[in-house]
Amino acid sequence: MYQTEGVKYVNVNDGSSLNMRSSASASASIIAKLVNNTAVNVYSESNGWSRVTANGKTGYVSTQYLTAKAPEVPGSSNGSIIRIDKEYNLTMDKMVEIQMAVNGQTDKTYKTYIREDGLTLINPTKGTVKGTGWRVRGGAGSNYWVVGAVSNYQSLNIKSKVMGSDGYYWYEVDYNKTWVNASPEDIEYNLNPDNFVNDPVKSFQFVKLSQVTNMNVSEVNDRILSGKGILQGQAATFTSAGEKYGVNEIYLISHALLETGNGTSPLATGVKVNGKTVYNMYGVGAFDGTALSSGAQYAYNAGWFTPEAAIIGGAEFIAKGYISAGQDTLYKMRWNPIAAEKYGYATHQYATDIGWATKQVKQIYNLYSLLDSYKLTIEVPKYK
Repeated sequence: MYQTEGVKYVNVNDGSSLNMRSSASASASIIAKLVNNTAVNVYSESNGWSRVTANGKTGYVSTQYLTAKAPEVPGSSNGSIIRIDKEYNLTMDKMVEIQMAVNGQTDKTYKTYIREDGLTLINPTKGTVKGTGWRVRGGAGSNYWVVGAVSNYQSLNIKSKVMGSDGYYWYEVDYNKTWVNASPEDIEYNLNPDNFVNDPVKSFQFVKLSQVTNMNVSEVNDRILSGKGILQGQAATFTSAGEKYGVNEIYLISHALLETGNGTSPLATGVKVNGKTVYNMYGVGAFDGTALSSGAQYAYNAGWFTPEAAIIGGAEFIAKGYISAGQDTLYKMRWNPIAAEKYGYATHQYATDIGWATKQVKQIYNLYSLLDSYKLTIEVPKYK
């Protein structure tokens, strides 16, 4: 699930770009221009064309300008990149145990088993759960991790029957839930920095978001914010916001592009509250179900009456939540090793998805690949 077979990189001369088109034809309309080293997700290839997604858009590009060979990694030869190794007084086994206790989630599918006395058989391929409190496990035995719970009288399809390590028979059953408790092996894979630090894209989960990039404002306006709705031309505002609250500006831009649908959402382009137009660029206070009204009310209370005020004010909110608390990389937002080391349990983690940090990085990587001048520091955790 976490392999990168589907990722390729644009391979054109610096200064030129690869046209993403609306269909697999050289005469189709151009929907985006991708610069050298842009990471793209490839879905299919035929007749010299690849269907890809990059920077939030899906279309077709000429296959000959894609390469599987990854560009240089942060922390390799570029002089503007500094690497710090941060040691924690924790073993990887202990860190996995801490995370297992809070049921990290995954959308991966596992084989799942229930003990024989938990099922009433209807026929050899179907049974119903007998009583409350039963759970399905990732193997035939109570020593395996709990994948999830089942409810009394729930109907389950039976795939096989095996003798467990505990002397009971266990039935392998279908457990059709999208998000389930991850296995210890999958948690360890996502926790282990060695699996990501040498990957040109995934290593961006270690970029310190508490340090500004010293980005070139006109370069960012031209290459990143051009055509991005209300965010167009706002690079200097993002720079001010980053410097004022100690947040990486590219991270702020990435967050804003995602939350505002590239600068076009109603919250971003202005909503009237009590006769005043308010703006909200990061979805702050926008709760599911009432996102527009709750996000607009938050912006009104915060006094975000211009796009600039929303960009700068929202940066303060982002900084206070995690970055000022020392969780200043995507990795630390997800796993919070500082707290695990200090308290011996998991707390203040941004997401339950064990793959969250890895899934967030492609947009940030692609924004950096648009720039010629920047400074980066990466901080890589070291476990005992």
